[in-house]
Amino acid sequence: MQLPLFGSRDMSFCKAQQLYRIAEMATARRWGVSLKHVMDEFDVEERTARRMLRKFEDLFPGFETTDDDDRRRWWTLTDAPYIQHRVLRENELAALDLAIRRAARDGADGEARALEVARDRLVASYSRPMTQGAMGYSEILLLANGFASRPGPTRKVPEDYLNLLFTSFRRPTMVEIVYQGARDPEPRKRLVEPHAVIVGTRYYLIARDVDADRQYRQFRFDRIHEMYGTVHAFERDPDFDVESYSAQAFGSFFSDAEQGPVRWRFSPGAASEARDFVFHPTQELTDLEDGSLLVEFTASGWLEMAWHLVQWGNAVEVLDPPELRDMLEQVRRGEVDILP
Repeated sequence: MQLPLFGSRDMSFCKAQQLYRIAEMATARRWGVSLKHVMDEFDVEERTARRMLRKFEDLFPGFETTDDDDRRRWWTLTDAPYIQHRVLRENELAALDLAIRRAARDGADGEARALEVARDRLVASYSRPMTQGAMGYSEILLLANGFASRPGPTRKVPEDYLNLLFTSFRRPTMVEIVYQGARDPEPRKRLVEPHAVIVGTRYYLIARDVDADRQYRQFRFDRIHEMYGTVHAFERDPDFDVESYSAQAFGSFFSDAEQGPVRWRFSPGAASEARDFVFHPTQELTDLEDGSLLVEFTASGWLEMAWHLVQWGNAVEVLDPPELRDMLEQVRRGEVDILP
């Protein structure tokens, strides 16, 4: 297979990647790629986009152009064997796997199935050696995002923190954080063994504190002042399961002091709506004689439960625990001074 050659010696690797990306778009999309697509994809002005398309034409002489009714020009590429056999990138497969997991957890079973079929077809089109690295990275990224983001608002997280952690997950290596806990008067350094990231209203790093008792702890990202990578390798706990760990909580936070059985009763008028919700992975639903719905599970995180239940108004009653019932009433009255 003959690969296209670059026309100038000073073409940077980054620019080459951009031109091959245009070729991918021109090959994969039904109508090809337009000037507007190039401008949006690379966040460039029209003049720069036109120059990129001219370079694309020089690099891939097998292109074709068509003009639509609005006098917009489209570039298509049908004979580009190198584009059709490019290596599957690690982050691309990982992103697809994360999308499948999120769709499944959001109850979009049809969408999850369609994405899964597309993923399998994509992976099957590559040779095994070409996909092994991407699949390994994807597994690590899924571990890091073991508890996929729930719908709703979430706090911003520094992207460099996540990138550093993903690098650490791959090794695995320890990270050093400058952290200020709720009871710490000042931030202090901690050397930790990262095992997962839990995403919810807040992001939490799940890690073992090397200098303490080596128990798993949750470190809130908004309380991490600094984070550094290290060269100190550690052995990941083979018995750690992020799914089981995160299932201890209703949302992204849990406390041993709050861990216990939870029982909610939804009124007959709200029962059909509540039946469609997955409040917790371990939930059990029981239809009562009066048409109401009983929801039972075991978890902690009373405040996050109260924040959710207040949306149901008087259509829900907390049977257990009594502490959650009292907290829900405080939230309804606006007496809780804890911010999200």
